[in-house]
Amino acid sequence: MLAHPAGFAQPGQYTRRVPVLLAALGVLTISLDAALNIAFPAIAAAFGTDPTAMRWVIIGYVFTYALTAFAAGVLADRVGPGRVFAAGAWLTLASYAGFLAVGTSFGALLAVRVVQGLGGGLIYGTAPALITLSLPRERHGRGLAMLTLGMGVGSAVAPPIGGALVDALGWPWVFLFRAPVALLVGVLAVRTALPRTGTGAWRLPARAEWLRWPVTSALVATALANGAQFAIWLLAPFYLVRELGLTATAGAWLFLLCPLGSAVVSPLAGWLADRVGRRGPMVAGLLLQGVALLVFGRFDPQTPLAVVAAGFAAVGAGLGVFQVPNMAQVMAGFPASRQGAAGGLAFMSRTLGVVAGVQSAGAIFAALEPRLGFGGAFAAAFTVAAAACGVAAALVALPRRPAREGAL
Repeated sequence: MLAHPAGFAQPGQYTRRVPVLLAALGVLTISLDAALNIAFPAIAAAFGTDPTAMRWVIIGYVFTYALTAFAAGVLADRVGPGRVFAAGAWLTLASYAGFLAVGTSFGALLAVRVVQGLGGGLIYGTAPALITLSLPRERHGRGLAMLTLGMGVGSAVAPPIGGALVDALGWPWVFLFRAPVALLVGVLAVRTALPRTGTGAWRLPARAEWLRWPVTSALVATALANGAQFAIWLLAPFYLVRELGLTATAGAWLFLLCPLGSAVVSPLAGWLADRVGRRGPMVAGLLLQGVALLVFGRFDPQTPLAVVAAGFAAVGAGLGVFQVPNMAQVMAGFPASRQGAAGGLAFMSRTLGVVAGVQSAGAIFAALEPRLGFGGAFAAAFTVAAAACGVAAALVALPRRPAREGAL
């Protein structure tokens, strides 16, 4: 079995690397959902809804996989993460087929998004455990950086693909194009030697583990940071298409710079987490993300495209520097027998933050746009998002009591 391999540099490195690469490919598949965001204006027009209604397309999906991710992690500790991961890949493939039946009903679209969230949760909840159970502790940061790289690459390539599909074939294709990738992940998951044996016992993480300050602060910080990020994912498409007058395809090429920024810095973030510790990179990433969000909220129709591009890249880079050491810190707080639950807990916190962030950004924008116009409401939503990053940075930077520091 692959529970405690010697690492990439030891004999048999190929077989030990495969679970890491498959985990990264799995989250890349789910991250291709970023193709949907640039299609929000087209979807809103097709169903006759306003921009803030699009938050339910996000919430129905991410809230489902937030809860599923934790349940998947607990299940993985019992039956092995490989089996649960494979089930998630096949359910994800089935959910894409469901979009063929969406038709013209906005309610049907939301229902299929819930099913899609179930498959995504099974993958997200088990991918971290596939990595940490396949690598020694001193390489967890670099292994988890591959996970962030997969998410970043998927989120980066998805917007231009989505924009091109919206302009050429219509918005439903932003769902359907992902089916072949999901099929590939499903086939590889059942044909690859993955950690498939669990402890055989149902057990939630003990409160003494997840209520430790290093773990709790990391979970709260990731909720705040990822919630703040979704001011970009919800509102920036409308800024690009409505305010700047770009086509979906052109806007997507700017939009991809945000996840691309996360992908580019993730290997460095993993190396720093393993070499210099986790707290410093986490604080630096949060501060960069917060400042970038604050500046982004001040963009208007006259802002040069080069500045807009830099804003997208800076927001993504800040999140990328933060989230690799953040996930490593959460995973390090739990023993090997509960790495599934640890990974599920990390993704649940992340996605619950996304739900709260989408709701907050949507509510602020909807309340203020009639009085302040698009620019004023846009700036207010991004100011709140930047403040959330500042709170997260302060939380992470707080001194810890030595007695509870442990191995973290």
